[in-house]
Amino acid sequence: MIRLRLAVLLTMLVAALPAQAAQCGGDFQTFIASFSRDAAAKGISGNVISTALGGVTDDPSVLAFDRRQHATFNKTFEQYVSTRVGPGRIRTGVSMIQRYGSLLSRIEQQYGVPAEILVAIWGLESDFGAGDMGKLPVFRVLATLAHDCRRSELFQRELMAALQIVQRGDLSIGDMIGAYAGEIGQTQFLPSSYIKYGVDFDDNGRVDLRHSVPDVLASTANLLKSNGWQTGGSYQEGSANFQAMHEWNESVIYRKTIAYFADRLAQGH
Repeated sequence: MIRLRLAVLLTMLVAALPAQAAQCGGDFQTFIASFSRDAAAKGISGNVISTALGGVTDDPSVLAFDRRQHATFNKTFEQYVSTRVGPGRIRTGVSMIQRYGSLLSRIEQQYGVPAEILVAIWGLESDFGAGDMGKLPVFRVLATLAHDCRRSELFQRELMAALQIVQRGDLSIGDMIGAYAGEIGQTQFLPSSYIKYGVDFDDNGRVDLRHSVPDVLASTANLLKSNGWQTGGSYQEGSANFQAMHEWNESVIYRKTIAYFADRLAQGH
């Protein structure tokens, strides 16, 4: 997971949860019991709740990593892009555009997002699905962060969404592995975004953002389209499409890196 993206996550403004949200802080297992009752009230099955949260413990390493993200990101665009977009990643990205050309064309026809933008995001987030998608149990991560009182409302929402992913049958408990803020899959969706923007583009009855390339790329396009992406428009800084990428990542440097990478992919080198 990209540290810059995690740093941005810390400043997200989110809607408050209902008044019955579990009380953060205090005994961890008491918190889990209260949250479990809230989940049941929202229609999550007892089996999903017990399998996902039964025996879950808090993780001090998650909190330690989370607190380190308060440090100001102090790299320039030039410094950052030089570490993220090198010749090898560009070559692989070009080959992915060729390999998935038909799929990417269908996605662009439906959502208006060009192949180079989707492949740039895919490459930056997980090296096109071949890299690190995170190694941490999502429910342990999200329960830890939801219990912590600094941003409990945000992460209680994400924890509830993670339960919904399993409830819908999109991923098994064993597949709920992610990064330090609970991001999941090849383009690192937070669980709430998974629920909101996920697309079953391979028509197998579920949204699988860990294993299905069609679902991954179409869902990424759907997120951008849903947030104002304009077909055929510029995606450079100052454009409407650059602003549409704000939902993906608030950081101007990160969005400029996506645009730079996309340009290199469009040029084929």
